[in-house]
Amino acid sequence: MDAEKIIQDLNRRFTAPLPEFYKRRVIFWYDEDREFENQIDEISLNDAKIVKLNGSNCFAIKKLLLMDDTASNYLVYCPVSFEHPEDNWLLNIELYSGEPFRADLNTIWVDEMGLPASQMFRKQVKQYHKFFNSKDRRTKVAAMAGSISMSAQMHLAVMAVICGVKDISPNSIIRAVLKVGLDVENNAIYRGIVNYGAQAAFWALIAQATGYKNTEEQNLAQLATHILLTAATRTLRREYLNGLDSFISTPHQSFCYDFVSDWLHSDDLHDLYKVARIVETEARLYQRFSKLSVEDLRDTECFPCINEVILTKMMTEIKDQIIQVDVIAQTVEKRRTMVWYAFMSSYYEGLLQIAKMQAFFLEHSAGFHTAKAKDIWKEYTTDYYRMDSYYRAFHLCFQRSLKVSNDLLDDLFKHVVEKVEALYSGWYLNGLGSNWSDIAAEELKKHGYIEEVNRHTAFYLSNIQHCDTRVFVIISDALRYEVAASLSEQLRRETQSKVTLDSMCGIFPTITPYGMAALLPHKKLSVQARPNGGLAVLADGQSTESTNRGKLLRAANPASVALQYRNIIGLKRADRQALIKGMEVVYIYHDKIDEASHTSDSSVFPACDEAIEEIKNLVRIIVNEFSGTRILITADHGFLYTYSPLTEDDKVSKNSWNGKEVDYGRRYAIMEKDAQPEYLMPVQFLDGRTDYAAFAPRENVRIKMNGGGLNFVHGGISLQEMVVPLIDYHYIRTDSREYQRNRAKIDTKPVEVSLLSANRKISNMIFSLNFYQKDAVGDNREKANYLLYFADSAGKVVSDTARIIADKTSDTAQERTFRCTFNLKSLSFDNKEIYYLVITDESGLQLPQREEFQIDIASEVDEFKFF
Repeated sequence: MDAEKIIQDLNRRFTAPLPEFYKRRVIFWYDEDREFENQIDEISLNDAKIVKLNGSNCFAIKKLLLMDDTASNYLVYCPVSFEHPEDNWLLNIELYSGEPFRADLNTIWVDEMGLPASQMFRKQVKQYHKFFNSKDRRTKVAAMAGSISMSAQMHLAVMAVICGVKDISPNSIIRAVLKVGLDVENNAIYRGIVNYGAQAAFWALIAQATGYKNTEEQNLAQLATHILLTAATRTLRREYLNGLDSFISTPHQSFCYDFVSDWLHSDDLHDLYKVARIVETEARLYQRFSKLSVEDLRDTECFPCINEVILTKMMTEIKDQIIQVDVIAQTVEKRRTMVWYAFMSSYYEGLLQIAKMQAFFLEHSAGFHTAKAKDIWKEYTTDYYRMDSYYRAFHLCFQRSLKVSNDLLDDLFKHVVEKVEALYSGWYLNGLGSNWSDIAAEELKKHGYIEEVNRHTAFYLSNIQHCDTRVFVIISDALRYEVAASLSEQLRRETQSKVTLDSMCGIFPTITPYGMAALLPHKKLSVQARPNGGLAVLADGQSTESTNRGKLLRAANPASVALQYRNIIGLKRADRQALIKGMEVVYIYHDKIDEASHTSDSSVFPACDEAIEEIKNLVRIIVNEFSGTRILITADHGFLYTYSPLTEDDKVSKNSWNGKEVDYGRRYAIMEKDAQPEYLMPVQFLDGRTDYAAFAPRENVRIKMNGGGLNFVHGGISLQEMVVPLIDYHYIRTDSREYQRNRAKIDTKPVEVSLLSANRKISNMIFSLNFYQKDAVGDNREKANYLLYFADSAGKVVSDTARIIADKTSDTAQERTFRCTFNLKSLSFDNKEIYYLVITDESGLQLPQREEFQIDIASEVDEFKFF
């Protein structure tokens, strides 16, 4: 600041109106660095005298101001500083004289940033002159001025701006440095800290906050190791880390755990993943943790490799024919609430399906020995189908795992697949298939269907012909029973409806031409030889090909239409509505699963999930756009799918047949009358009113044919192929009487979680609480995820965050309980204040629950005073 500007500012201050009762103005000009000592004699003011302090004339000047001249304005130039206030003889005059005047750049910057006008801050601004020599950086510090009252906070503010964070918390600063990388030479943020002279403050902060002492070198990798290992001791027994003691500081455990916990639940999770992986390698943690049990590691989540250790142990046991159902279920239950779970979810969820398959095996370890076909049918549609669902769910997980390759787990998981195949194909399909083939053989030979079971061919007569309301029929090609069971459960949970799942005995052979024909109105089905080979299926003498299905429907009811899902889904609403206007019977043909099989067998299971989503969307269209309330969802047939390659024992050759085939596939053969092929069982064909005979392989055996398609097959008599689902969906309108009477049961709501523990006083930094899921996930109760944490009355979070996945389906309340462990942050707690347990829906759609607590912990938390 030049002399002319100084004179202008001083004259302006001296000419300003005086406060009440003041007769003159005395201004102290502090210039401890003596920047203007040689210019003070050149300064002349309009209406003020100038006196200079030199350290030995304080008494004389005090006498001048208080006794000799009490009327004149004075500028007191003070180039000296006083170590103690009592050394300043003019302090009393200074205190009533108002704001001192300063003309140095540091003072101007302090004033510009809104910082307290103290010598301490001026010295710090001078210390960081290179940093503050930027308007942009000064503006960012100014935004934090409200949080700066101490020297240490000024250091934090400088580092925060360099790090690009908006608060001065040590947590944010340290995270910002580490997430850029652990190589100090290539860490741009750390280089900025060094460039602006803040490295001493940074390492002082590190020492106080984390306990890590940087005595020899600037080593960010060692710092990260220290923080993560110290944090891990909060949930892992200290002796498990013997030998790494130099990286652990017990007094700083709380800060390190809070630091890692906050990072785990931030948007920077992938940066922590990279840092943790480096630490794992340097400290050889995988090898160390491999010596511990699954139970020892289950509650710790600092390191991603813990998942690999746990999974390796469980997969190795499965490989060795040991499947601990409870251990797997409990471990997945615990790990799935932790943040690293998403990186390994395909493996964990695959193992959970194996546990379910093993539990099913244990429930039915005596095998399958039902004596009546109708009883096996009932057992399959109420219980056995679950094994098909578990198998499908496992292979979806396995396919996902192939896209996230892990060197430690991939081969092991493939060994697990072998166990799954042994359970599913070797035990379940063979055992159930053998029992079914033996018991159903007589009825299938005599009738071609199972007595006392709804028949596929009676679908139209039983469900459509006498229906007095408009009905929509969705026919999804190869939608087998277990997939339909999943679809029906989702429709119950997600829509305002009444949904029932039934079954029909599919027509043989269980292939599309016959299954689609069975669902059309008819009195008689027959076949006709095609000129180029094979058989055409006729309904009352008419073709049942897709182009003729609408004609057959209209013959039974003129107000009928047959549509293709792929043709209507892309239409505008008005165009879709025009297609069904005035129609009473609407058939919509959907093909996702069978179509996927034409691409590759491995596409079938993913297509099942896609089919479910597409059908649910179609149901929404029917309800919302077409005002439909009655929807029937069914299929033409089911399917068999096995992942593992088939052996020669799983195949039968047509070379052994005694007779000429007219049409055949992997799972059926239509032959001339009186044929007697070996290794095939006879099935009555179209009620015996044809010139042909039909046959099927037993169990899950395939007929040898050229080409692919051995793994995904249909056409045979297995339960998976022959049990055709029938979902009866009834939408309940909001204005209906049924809705008004049963609103509580019909409205779909997420399940709620409540605190079960009675104690409302916390006396430890680490503690556990019990919770329960009020209702089972079911028809009108859908699963929900909840985040739980403690907060003070101002909403400040004072603990880590626990997570509950409320998806329990058990009707037993005890099986719907959860136990969550909480870690309080290293803060001071007031036992007279009220704190709150907050239970919040992860989706944000529900109001948070708040439970009052008292926290009575004797703890003192110091402010950071590292300089």
